[in-house]
Amino acid sequence: MSVPLQVGGHDKCPTCGSTDIAYSQQKGVLICRYCRAQWTERNIEAALGYDTEISALTGMHVARGAGAIDPNAADVVTIKCQGCGAEVVINSATNVQARCHWCRSVLSLNQRVANGAVPDAVLPFSLSHDQAVELVNQFAKKRMFFAHKGFKREFSAANVVGVYMPYLVADVNAHVEMAGEGEVQTRRYTVSTGENSSETRYDADVYRVARDFDITVDDLTVESSGQRAGMSRAQDTANVINAVLPFDTKKAVEYNANYLGGYTSEKRDLDVQDVGWRVGSMVFGIGTSLMRRTLTKYDRGVKWTGGKVKVKGARYLSMYAPIWLYSYYERRGSGKEFLHYIAVNGRTGAVMGSVPINKAKLGFFSAAVTLVTLIGGGVVFFL
Repeated sequence: MSVPLQVGGHDKCPTCGSTDIAYSQQKGVLICRYCRAQWTERNIEAALGYDTEISALTGMHVARGAGAIDPNAADVVTIKCQGCGAEVVINSATNVQARCHWCRSVLSLNQRVANGAVPDAVLPFSLSHDQAVELVNQFAKKRMFFAHKGFKREFSAANVVGVYMPYLVADVNAHVEMAGEGEVQTRRYTVSTGENSSETRYDADVYRVARDFDITVDDLTVESSGQRAGMSRAQDTANVINAVLPFDTKKAVEYNANYLGGYTSEKRDLDVQDVGWRVGSMVFGIGTSLMRRTLTKYDRGVKWTGGKVKVKGARYLSMYAPIWLYSYYERRGSGKEFLHYIAVNGRTGAVMGSVPINKAKLGFFSAAVTLVTLIGGGVVFFL
């Protein structure tokens, strides 16, 4: 089932109709440069009707922006400006918004790309560039001692850029079934295994264990770019972006191209059916974690031998989420390149990243620590 979201291809000021609009990160609002009106777009969940009880959810509901991507859609498209009638050419492979070069109207691709390339929602940046630079600086400086000399020489946190990353956000109503074996210890004892040696053994009762329960998950966030969803090249560390989640998705608003001014963005290339298995796996993992509180009697643990998830209902929307990103190309002696990232959540300030290591220095200090440990333990080797 597709859920429509009525968004035009021309973002205007609701007060005067001007298209000269900017996003104020400091205030968290859109501001008309002509009449100075200030506003925010509607909350996306309320706009889509996604704020209803998840436990009553049945069937599949997919918002317009999360719909199937048309594989035949051309990347280079022509958009007719609704402000002045001019035709604007844009490469939608790298951009999802543009500005008319005649009347400066901000043009959205919603009407031209009804295949899901444009999201339903956007979660605006709340962390400033200066704040992100400071966080990246702090992260990198703590790791400079073992950093590669090239990174030390070339590092400049001022090169941090703001990027909107594509995600699919799902509400899920599911049923989980699990089966396995649990052990309850009945006796613990020590036996001799030889001269001056022994081992501890135990006896336990073994029980069949089964769990069968309903679960609802609100705002499950899944990467909808193949590169960010663990499908990237082995030569980069794009997975660090996943480590700065979660986002405060409840604050997401209806997509408006003006929120993207001054930032870059990525298009999604994964459909709902591409991430369905991952959503099911995440729901199963959440259920397993919550269910552990019912297993305290099995003091020797539970070995799960089977399990399944049945999704009774799900609703999806597509969302842009803000990331401050610093990247660095490590050129290794072998001629290979490795791309490192330091990522900052544009809402919460959570930071994660990778820094190229000076392997020779790290090896030297590892050997030194090992030697000190051996000496401290009373063992000294002479070469």
